[in-house]
Amino acid sequence: MSVWDGVVGQEAAVAVLRGAVTDPSAMTHAWLITGPPGSGRSNAARAFAAALQCPTGGCGACPACATALAGTHADVTVVATEKVTISIDEVRDLIGVAQRSPSQGRWRVIIVEDADRMTERTSNVLLKAIEEPPPRTVWLLCSTSPQDVQVTIRSRCRPLALRVPSVGAVARLLVERDGVDPAVADVAARAAQSHIGMARRLARDPEARDRRRRTLELVSAIRGVGDAVLAAADLVEVAQAEAKAATEDRDAAEKAELLHTLGAQDATRLPPTLRAQVRQLTEEQKRRATRAQRDVLDRALLDLLSLYRDVLVVQLGADVEPVNVEHTDQVAALAAESTAEQTLRRMDVVGEARTRLAGNVAPLLAMEAMAVALRPQGGRAPE
Repeated sequence: MSVWDGVVGQEAAVAVLRGAVTDPSAMTHAWLITGPPGSGRSNAARAFAAALQCPTGGCGACPACATALAGTHADVTVVATEKVTISIDEVRDLIGVAQRSPSQGRWRVIIVEDADRMTERTSNVLLKAIEEPPPRTVWLLCSTSPQDVQVTIRSRCRPLALRVPSVGAVARLLVERDGVDPAVADVAARAAQSHIGMARRLARDPEARDRRRRTLELVSAIRGVGDAVLAAADLVEVAQAEAKAATEDRDAAEKAELLHTLGAQDATRLPPTLRAQVRQLTEEQKRRATRAQRDVLDRALLDLLSLYRDVLVVQLGADVEPVNVEHTDQVAALAAESTAEQTLRRMDVVGEARTRLAGNVAPLLAMEAMAVALRPQGGRAPE
């Protein structure tokens, strides 16, 4: 057993991190861990933090390892924002934490997931803390790409790039760690395109598999503008429902806890002095819901891209394993009724929809524009 067991398919990166744990000359005060979504950036960061705190370098069984991996170690701070951006106030709090000496472990470790969600102004606030950290403080920043992090930050960090793990490695993890049936694990790993978290959700949640199936089937139902508008509305509705399901209970619990803390849990009307705090919580929850809906829609668009990828593979006769092994009939039908050029243009359309979502375009408008462009056009590629 080891803290590195959950870092799947990243042998080269694990070797670098192991070396830094055991060799002081290989250790540095700031790391930038990058890799595609699902590559296990946060898993690698947490495993590294555990190994740094472990007396034996990452046994996986001691209290230091267990608490660091669980995010409850006193000297390991994890920031995983659920909002669109990481705020300046959050970063200032982190800087204050970074100045403290470790209370239990050997290092004060600060993990910032989604470091690319810091604006330029926020990054500038963090810069000095990374340039001149206390001697026992380590910053672990995670991002999809180095280019997504401000150049002033990444130039002061040691880069560590992760790769996409293989389908087989992810499927084995699901079988060994979660007890998933091997056949289900293989289908889930392929459908998630080796995204570890998504593969686990698909393998364990039949409703998630059903939502994905319905998303893929929508494009085959589009035959005209009316169908496209309805399909877009369905996509947004499913995303809203899933985002609401993911945040509703938590929002209610947070509001109840705040009212209890303020001593106003039984009040029918809040006094003016307390309304601002409740309003602030409500605004934060709205931002979190916005990001949740955007993430669900983006995942749906990635699923559509995987479908058109399989269609293109069939059209080109490429000897490549399919992603959507349970949708071979749909893939064959789409491949027969269109050309490779049309499929490529449809992939561009889906990519443009992702760009529009990232640019804060109204989700329904972005989905309608995409769905209209995906409809069959009598042998012509979608405009």
